[in-house]
Amino acid sequence: MRLLITDPAAVIADHADVTSLRAEDESGSFGILSGHADLLTVLTVSVVAWRHADGKAGYCAVRRGVLSVRDGNQISIATREAQRGDDLDALEASVLVRFRADADAERAGRVAATRLHTEAIRRIVEALRPERQTGFGA
Repeated sequence: MRLLITDPAAVIADHADVTSLRAEDESGSFGILSGHADLLTVLTVSVVAWRHADGKAGYCAVRRGVLSVRDGNQISIATREAQRGDDLDALEASVLVRFRADADAERAGRVAATRLHTEAIRRIVEALRPERQTGFGA
């Protein structure tokens, strides 16, 4: 199978001799072998692992991404950020921790921005609300 992993700046991995791949999406970990049905899924922050025809393993930490399988032998991963490594433990210990921290910081930023937008809309609605007028003689 051919494996292609890219981020916005570079091709991280391009191998034509991959025999199996393991990745992780929101539903959990899954494997891909030659002849796999076409697939499109969103990866979580995780390590993608694969085996070459000679038995050598390859690893790449991804910061989310989209994985597609086409024609049972073309695997493509497009991710925001990726880092290759030869040592699975080192990738999990350093890179995944950083990727998860970055994702948590982005999530917190989105929540804060949503709160600010909501408060701004409340204030605009209050400012535009017509003043209540009381009846004659009030």
